[in-house]
Amino acid sequence: MEENKGFKPSNNQGTPQNNNQGGKWRIIIYIVIITVLIGIMFIDFGGSSNEINWNKFENEMLANHYVEKVVVVNRERADIYLKPESLDKVSNASRGSGLFSGPTPAFYFNIGDVESFETKLAEAQKDIPKEERVPVEYKTEHDYLGSIISWILPIVLILALWWFVFNRMSGGSGGGQIFNIGKSKAQVFDKERKVKVNFKDVAGLEEAKVEVMEIVDFLKNPEKYTKLGGKIPKGALLVGPPGTGKTLLAKAVAGEADVPFFSLSGSDFVEMFVGVGASRVRDLFRQAKSKAPCIIFIDEIDAIGRARGKTNSFSSNDERENTLNQLLTEMDGFDTNSGVIILAATNRAEILDSALMRAGRFDRQIHLELPDVKEREEIFQVHTKNLKMSPSVKIDFLAKQTPGFSGADIANVCNEAALIAARNDKKEIDKQDFLDAVDRIIGGLEKKNKIISETEKRTIAYHEAGHATVSWLLEYANPLLKVTIIPRGKALGAAWYLPEERSITTKEQLLDEMCATLGGRASEEINFGKVSTGALNDLERVTKQAIAMVSFYGMSSDIGNLSYYNSTDDYGFTKPYSDKTAEKIDADVKAMVEEQYERAKEVLRNNMEGLSKLAETLLEKEVIFSDDLERIFGKRKGENKALDAINEAKEQEAAEAENTTNEENNEGQPEQDA
Repeated sequence: MEENKGFKPSNNQGTPQNNNQGGKWRIIIYIVIITVLIGIMFIDFGGSSNEINWNKFENEMLANHYVEKVVVVNRERADIYLKPESLDKVSNASRGSGLFSGPTPAFYFNIGDVESFETKLAEAQKDIPKEERVPVEYKTEHDYLGSIISWILPIVLILALWWFVFNRMSGGSGGGQIFNIGKSKAQVFDKERKVKVNFKDVAGLEEAKVEVMEIVDFLKNPEKYTKLGGKIPKGALLVGPPGTGKTLLAKAVAGEADVPFFSLSGSDFVEMFVGVGASRVRDLFRQAKSKAPCIIFIDEIDAIGRARGKTNSFSSNDERENTLNQLLTEMDGFDTNSGVIILAATNRAEILDSALMRAGRFDRQIHLELPDVKEREEIFQVHTKNLKMSPSVKIDFLAKQTPGFSGADIANVCNEAALIAARNDKKEIDKQDFLDAVDRIIGGLEKKNKIISETEKRTIAYHEAGHATVSWLLEYANPLLKVTIIPRGKALGAAWYLPEERSITTKEQLLDEMCATLGGRASEEINFGKVSTGALNDLERVTKQAIAMVSFYGMSSDIGNLSYYNSTDDYGFTKPYSDKTAEKIDADVKAMVEEQYERAKEVLRNNMEGLSKLAETLLEKEVIFSDDLERIFGKRKGENKALDAINEAKEQEAAEAENTTNEENNEGQPEQDA
């Protein structure tokens, strides 16, 4: 099952905080460099910054005979040299910070066309004697630095931006990552870098462990199987709900197998660039072949293994499908990968492509289910190993209080219990801390400051009492564990049940559960003559359950033994029945729900005294347990293993309390002489 242990980084890797700080500094450096480069583009490498226009040159400088000479540079720019005695006569409006005489021009302007400039200059000086006219010189300058920067700088900026974007997208910290975008991102675990998780760290999952242990044994002792003509399995697919231990089981394989282990996620193949995913698949198998025999583990393979569309619909993705095609070819194509075993994990096996699921690619499908009570006990043993618990905490009791919990949920319960105990300044974790942790995970955070009026509180109490009463009195309904009117999460009140762990469920069991679910609204109508919005979740659940019973499970006398469930229709576009059948389904669903609602009201009317007493007890205590219902309605009847588990836990707790009392009494009495 899932636990807190994971792949530990090697010693030469920095902490996440250092990596984040390093990334921030790199971004700052990139911004500074690009800013400096852009600033250089605006530096004038051609000389003075005192630019004027033609009118100022003609009307002020030529007209007053301030100009000593004009030098036309590169047939583009006219540099103006002033006479030394004219420097102080230039108006302040024309003066610049670089006003010099001698070899340095005081001003300049762009002339555009040389012939036009010469014509305008001659026209401006037509009234001036020829010998007094401003001389014009021509010269050619080579601004090598400016030319180099003007040509090179844009290229440098483009390359720097390209390097930055590709480096960030490829997840690397160096420029070399640009050229590794098509390389596999798999982590390799071998003799130098080992995983410290073994099969003994995986609680429960005995059948699944047998399957994967055989793969490990084949890799360690291949002659044991090959001498009988057996071949190594191509691949194994781990299928199960989230948190059931798929990734942990793969880690255990990595820890047990004495061969290289490649670990990556299905999303590691996905990239925005066409062809990158297929390239990474090829590189992954190229590396694996060079280290064969070895194991490749692909977590969440549904990211690339989704069934390919038959048409170019909106759901198709050419890049993902190309990646899947390459994966199919590498797993079992023309060139078979001998000695490379593929392990993959998913919780959505129904959407995987049929070509990926066939024998020869994934020879085995290993199903991991939610743990039963015995497996939950083993998981609690693993996760409570390092906890400082009170002797009153019994692992078997905790296992019975957590039906339907996955390994990850149980790990979360243990951690939450430790946090709750620490929050209350306890020296050890007791049983109540674990029970509070279960409530916290199922119902959410307790809202102690939520303001609820007395009328609302009374409605909530009778609503929850209705659930509790009906579920207690019906034979096949799940037995009640606890009822509360303390708000948690989005719920204003809740009833906790201990569902029986079944392999199959009968129609009678489903109807009893539906009736108990409607008991809350029925209680509101009977006691207050009106209903509220508090039954929204109840109505949603019974509606879905009734639809499933009628259209999926064939539990309707009108529809008969037909099922319209289509496991291959991901988007619900197909409708495998006519409009007339749809009307029958709607009518049967409505009739089924209404029948159970009337049944719930009948049960409550026949037990009004017990219902009122239970609601008033709930208003007083805010939380009641199965003991309170047993005191009001008597011992619950019906064959139910979950109920037996509750009674067994209660009897065990009472026996322990009695033993503790006897020991204390014995300690307080003096010894008597024989």
